Amino acid sequence: MAILTIGQNICIENAVVLAPMEDVTEPPFRQICKEFGADIVYTEFISSEALFRGVEKSKRKIEFSEKERPIGVQIFGSNDEPMVESAKIVESYSPDIIDINFGCWVKNVVKNNAGAAMLKDPPRMQDLTKKVVDAVKLPVTVKTRLGWSRQTIVICDVAKRLEDAGISALTIHCRTREEGHKGKADWSWISKVKESVSIPIILNGDVKSAFDVKRAFEETGCDAVMIGRAAIGNPFVFREAKEYLTTGKVLPPPSIEKRIQICLKHLKLNIEYKGLSKGIIEFRKFYPSYLRDLPNSSKIRAKLNISVSFDEIQTLLLDYQKELVDSDFDLYECWQMSSEINQTME
Repeated sequence: MAILTIGQNICIENAVVLAPMEDVTEPPFRQICKEFGADIVYTEFISSEALFRGVEKSKRKIEFSEKERPIGVQIFGSNDEPMVESAKIVESYSPDIIDINFGCWVKNVVKNNAGAAMLKDPPRMQDLTKKVVDAVKLPVTVKTRLGWSRQTIVICDVAKRLEDAGISALTIHCRTREEGHKGKADWSWISKVKESVSIPIILNGDVKSAFDVKRAFEETGCDAVMIGRAAIGNPFVFREAKEYLTTGKVLPPPSIEKRIQICLKHLKLNIEYKGLSKGIIEFRKFYPSYLRDLPNSSKIRAKLNISVSFDEIQTLLLDYQKELVDSDFDLYECWQMSSEINQTME
């Protein structure tokens, strides 16, 4: 049994948490994932430079509701003063965790020596982290990767340095910066890091199902498991994982009706958060995931992507739902085959 302890207020058994994802982990999506059992949720990453300059859009990214707790707010940057001052700003909103992003691999971030670029200079990463830790009273955690490249994996050294800097937990995406999201995440490094430090270690990377969550705990001894892209359009994965960990029971997939219902609920929350036009347009990225593996979904998505009213979208989705139910599409059979494949791979 794994127990994740962060600060004085977070102590969770077999914690399964939602990863911070840009343009994804906004309040509507976080709320949905919480409802389905995510133990901790994180905001999108927020630029420390933008917070330091008082950019309102960045400040809004910090906002959350009480029902989202425990919640971590993630910041990124490479300069001392903006990072320290932005951490203080975040603290004024009273989240449960301040998380530092030292793992983002995208060019626009690393070219400014932020995100995963810090993996090229572990002493600098340690120094910047300590300045943030010393500036706030909230628990500070870090999310990073194994190293800049396969030839320069430094995660054990980095973990020791960050522990010395005073962080409360470390999340490791088990790929390098050069790999991005390609290739297979190398979970073997988690146990090596666990031998090096005493702070909690959270595993991230290639966690796609309840089976993966259980395997991650058993194979690596990690203190918690973080799910990222696999939760997009599939918040049900948290309930499935918690049930499998607790009882060993494999839950059947959500029905077609449930998937459509949650898709519409998510859309409605998005509209409430962003306004009608923006809420509808920016939600379009979620349709492929909510409708994944359903027959003729590309045709319905094409219509959804040009729809501009909630009523029209609701009608399209409910009509599609009826069409699938009336056709006796066997979602359970598809899931059963997938489950058998996953269990064989365990």
